Amino acid sequence: MPPDNSHRTSFSELDVLGSVPVPSTSVDVCMHDGFGLNSGITIQGDGALLVHGEAFAWRPWEASGKKRLVNDKGQFELPEEAFGLFDVLWPRPDLLIIGVGKHNLPLSPRTREHVSRLGMRVEMLDTRNAAAQFNLLATERGVSEVAAALIPIGWEEGLGVVS
Repeated sequence: MPPDNSHRTSFSELDVLGSVPVPSTSVDVCMHDGFGLNSGITIQGDGALLVHGEAFAWRPWEASGKKRLVNDKGQFELPEEAFGLFDVLWPRPDLLIIGVGKHNLPLSPRTREHVSRLGMRVEMLDTRNAAAQFNLLATERGVSEVAAALIPIGWEEGLGVVS
């Protein structure tokens, strides 16, 4: 007599996001000097700004004129100009996920205040985890609700993106 399989659960039926298409800006790979996106686009030598289903090369270190992203207190700090795209973007995403490189860092109060004035909540993570979080939330909530600002994992303070 064959076993009774009527009580078994099909895990594929439990995947609530299984039929939802993955955003083209989802990050497939975090490289030392850039990112590979689901769309086939590769951003190399730059950071990535992923917003409203679009991907932009992002060089926040150029906004300040020096290759520093960390202040004297060890906090991730960017000038307001680094978030210039959000000044002209409407509607803005509800959440900005910032990937700060190989290791997580706290966000400076000045940068947190600026992002808050733009009407966005902010989440800080190392870049690999930030990319994974963005992929999940952009799929779940949509690319208009979640944005990501990612620094390559090979970023080194004072040197920039190390090849």
